[in-house]
Amino acid sequence: MTGSVRSRLEPVGAPSVDSAGTLGTLLAPVSRADEITDRLITAIAIGEYLPGSKLPAERELAASLGVGRMTVRSAIARLVEQGLLETQRGRGGGSFVREQWTSTSNASVRRTLSVRWESIRDTCDAVSRLQGAIAGAAAEKRTEADATLLRERLEAFRTADSGPQSQRADELLHLAICAAAHNETLQSVLFELESQVSIAAPAHLWGSTTGMRAMELRALADHDRLVNAICDQRASDASEIALEHARIDLELLEEALHRAGAPEA
Repeated sequence: MTGSVRSRLEPVGAPSVDSAGTLGTLLAPVSRADEITDRLITAIAIGEYLPGSKLPAERELAASLGVGRMTVRSAIARLVEQGLLETQRGRGGGSFVREQWTSTSNASVRRTLSVRWESIRDTCDAVSRLQGAIAGAAAEKRTEADATLLRERLEAFRTADSGPQSQRADELLHLAICAAAHNETLQSVLFELESQVSIAAPAHLWGSTTGMRAMELRALADHDRLVNAICDQRASDASEIALEHARIDLELLEEALHRAGAPEA
C-alpha cells in the first residue's frame, strides 16, 4: 500500500450542491485541520472504519493523508468532541469509533464527496475494471495452493460476524485473489487506485449499519460465484463477476451522499 497517495475524497473547500439541488456554497474549511476533520468524519460515515474499530496510528494517518501528525491529532480531538471517537490510553489504546454518523456529519460528507464526485466515480469505475482484470488473471494463473487459500478465505467470510469481522475477512479474501493473479504490477496499481477512494484500503467501504447485513449477504453470494469461477479457471466469468462486485463501493458512496442531503449523483 502506498500511504503517500493523497485521497481524491479529500475536501477542497469549493462550492457544492445543496440539498435543494441549487448551486450553493457550503461553509468551506478554513484550515488543513478542517479539511482532515471532514475527511475522517466521512471515512467513518461511509464505513471505512466501523463502530468499535480502532483508527490507525497518527503517523499512519498523517502519511496516508499527506499532512503532519499535529494536524491529524487536532482532527481526532474534534471527532472526540463530536462524539464520533473515543480515546483510550495505555497498552492497546488509541482512537476508537464510537458513533458512525452524528448531526454534524452531513456537512462534512457533502463537502468531501460532492465537489469531487465526477473524479470519485471515474476512480471507482477504474477500480472495478481493474478488479475484473485481476480476477481473470487469477483464474488463468492460480495454483492449487491459491485455490485452497481462496476457499479457506471464502469460508472465513461466510462465518464472520457482521461488521468489522466481515470487513476484515473480505479484505483478506480480496488480497488472496490479487495474490493468485501473480502480477505485482496489477496489484500495485489496484492498491494505489483504492487508496484514492479509501484511507483504509485495501479494506473496502462497509456502508452504514442500516442494511449492512443485507449487503454482506449480497457480497457473500458474489464471493461464492467469484471463488468458484477462479478455482474452475473460468477467466471470463471471474472477470465479469469481480467487475460487478466491485461496484458496491460506488453504491455505498452514493447512499452516503444521499443521506447527507445532497441531490442524486
